Amino acid sequence: MTLTSSRHPRPPRSLVHAVLLTSLTVVSLPSAARAGQDVITKESAAAVKAAFVADIEAMRVKFIGLAQAFPQDKYTWRPMEGVRSVSEVLMLIVSEGYGFAPTSLGGKPAMAREEMAKLNAISDKTQVIDHLNKGFAHAKQALDAIDPATLVGKRRAMGQDRSTPEITSFVAGDMHEHLGQLIAYARMNRIVPPWSK
Repeated sequence: MTLTSSRHPRPPRSLVHAVLLTSLTVVSLPSAARAGQDVITKESAAAVKAAFVADIEAMRVKFIGLAQAFPQDKYTWRPMEGVRSVSEVLMLIVSEGYGFAPTSLGGKPAMAREEMAKLNAISDKTQVIDHLNKGFAHAKQALDAIDPATLVGKRRAMGQDRSTPEITSFVAGDMHEHLGQLIAYARMNRIVPPWSK
């Protein structure tokens, strides 16, 4: 059976590119780094950072597309009590753009943690989309400014010493998880993701 059958749809092109780029990056790492040493080359760190930035850009397009596709009256919808609403998922991604994504590699956050905590209460569609655009723009700017030479060793992230490939995989994985969550929300509300039309 081919990947183009209706039972096994082809994965999104951006995801395929991100996986291929990451795979090529890992394959190109020196064998000592792959064996678990703490240091990678500056060139490998630059390639990992570039793949991370490209993946964040692909997610930006999808998150913005979904934010626009949901009508305002669905922004407070949640599948059950105790689970994030549509706007809360989107504002979580905003906080990751303003803080988590760039600071994980040593970049500066856009605002203090206390300010970011207040963003969760925003459920107005126009404001959410505005913050999404600003959050992703900040992440790109902050990540672009990071010197790959500072990414060759391990750094403290999420309570552990991690390498740059481990950090970017963790952060991107978290963001993709919430993209999947929002896609499920869209489908439950009979909203077709824009890239699926």
